[in-house]
Amino acid sequence: MEDQRIILSGLWVSLMLIYLLGDVIRIFAGDYTAGVMDGAQVPSSMWIVAAAMMLIPILMVFLTLVLGYRVDRILNIVVAVVFFLFNLYGLPGYPGLYDRFLLAVSLVFNIITVWYAWKWVPVS
Repeated sequence: MEDQRIILSGLWVSLMLIYLLGDVIRIFAGDYTAGVMDGAQVPSSMWIVAAAMMLIPILMVFLTLVLGYRVDRILNIVVAVVFFLFNLYGLPGYPGLYDRFLLAVSLVFNIITVWYAWKWVPVS
């Protein structure tokens, strides 16, 4: 069903926007120091890892629209579960209530993504 592809892609777009909103609010709230994470200077290699991690939801928008059903369904489930676990693990590390709220919302989007991918049945 093509609607499932569009819904799943929309969920990945929404997730990426939640992450970006958190970053923007963090900057405006003054909870951000350039080049520093958890009070320590971050090496450039870590920024590559962060960029790759944040590129994944963007790639999922495209891949969800073009991959075959079986690969698409499994990939959506696996990636959403990985992001769910990653964000759940990182949740206590965010001091701001807005960060925790946005991460909680992102967890809900991950659950919805898994649910839609799980119940996806191709139209014959």
